[in-house]
Amino acid sequence: MGDEVAKHEFTREDRTRYRTKVRRCLDVFARMLRESRFEFERPMTGLEIELNLVDDAGDPAMRNAEALEAIADPDFVTELGQWNLEINVAPRQLTAGGLAEFESVVRESLNEADRKAREVGSHMVMIGILPTLQAKHMALDALSGNPRYALLNEQVLAARGEDLRIAVDGVEKLAMTADSIVPEGACTSAQFHLQVSPDSFAAYWNAAQAIAGVQVAVGANSPFLMGKELWRETRIALFQQATDTRSDELKEQGVRPRVWFGERWITSIFDLFEENVRYFPALLPICDEEDPVQVLERGDTPSLAELRLHNGTIYRWNRPVYDVVRDQPHLRVENRVLPAGPTVVDTLADGAFYYGLVRMLAEEERPLWSQMSFSAAEENFISGARQGIDAHVYWPGLGTVPVAELVLRRLLPLAHEGLVKLRVEQAERDRLLGVIEARCLNGVNGATWQARTFHRHYDHTSLDRPEALRRMLRTYRDLMHSNEPVHTWPVS
Repeated sequence: MGDEVAKHEFTREDRTRYRTKVRRCLDVFARMLRESRFEFERPMTGLEIELNLVDDAGDPAMRNAEALEAIADPDFVTELGQWNLEINVAPRQLTAGGLAEFESVVRESLNEADRKAREVGSHMVMIGILPTLQAKHMALDALSGNPRYALLNEQVLAARGEDLRIAVDGVEKLAMTADSIVPEGACTSAQFHLQVSPDSFAAYWNAAQAIAGVQVAVGANSPFLMGKELWRETRIALFQQATDTRSDELKEQGVRPRVWFGERWITSIFDLFEENVRYFPALLPICDEEDPVQVLERGDTPSLAELRLHNGTIYRWNRPVYDVVRDQPHLRVENRVLPAGPTVVDTLADGAFYYGLVRMLAEEERPLWSQMSFSAAEENFISGARQGIDAHVYWPGLGTVPVAELVLRRLLPLAHEGLVKLRVEQAERDRLLGVIEARCLNGVNGATWQARTFHRHYDHTSLDRPEALRRMLRTYRDLMHSNEPVHTWPVS
């Protein structure tokens, strides 16, 4: 969710000062881009995974503070809901076994953290939306203790001026209202970071946008919300609505949503930061003491704190990131489209597919986005979220095709070639991309397994709906620890 902030009450003067400061940061950022001040000789990749805590029965465990104290690992931090945690994995290069190292580190960290969390009555689950969440878990007191979340809640509701309305029409229909942003905590994701040069950023971001629909279709793992079976990746619809600061009137006026796919291909990372400043008022107008112009002119690296904080409250599915490590600034694409889970190996398979594919598409002589409208990419994204691995998507030169067929015939070979260029070892790329291939051949991902297992319990036994979901989730939790990919899981 971003950097921690202290409790704060904002005045009109705060907002005026912040607007001036964030625009000053934007001017400095433009100058840094012109002067090529960025580190990109050894591009790194990173990974964040959001997690859920459940009790022995499979219901949400509102114990993240106790769990974090027991885990005592700085890589684990709070997330929005008291049933949420996040693990931040140290960045690394993909060469020389990088993907295998990611997998090993995440498995070891999660296993150890889960063992310690059990001491306070909690189990960790990697899943896009916890299927046992109910309306009673959506109260304001379910927010985590970090003051950032209370501030965000206050500012989102103040900007909106009314309760949030969440409506999703899928296999079943859900309509609910919420008097807080707590439902956003139901959305748990895996986020892939890719460091790129300023000159290549636009190509990588455009490529990531172009394949977002395919990613979410193949990796869908969120078919249930509040006991209802909805989209295969319901998390997409929920996240868009749970942080929407717009009233109906503002929507009709064309005001952009803060959870945003975007509206055009870009030519520079500056396009995205400039849109953020131009279109979106501040949610957290907190000013840093640093003068970025003075810092830059004395030869140091500015933090651009206001620009980064503002960027962190605009939830693009592929987010631009400016960061500073050891006084060296760098740029990243943060890919946010995928849900957490089902297993670590499934997550790393999704990562291998993404990293390899964007590498190839970003370097094509005739860019994919020159052959495809931006609206087509967004339609693919919604189709993939609604229908999952059964979706049909548009692809240049092929028309509208089944997503599994597109992946098998066209995109997997490209991803293989991209991983070769990234110098990923053959055994790693064959094993991980083999997981994606098997999902497509068998038509099984996390969402389809959840739905089939739920219906086996609910349609053919005397279990009521909540208990059928709990039983499905307990089986999911046990199989998750096997680290066998989800397409191999039995439906039982």
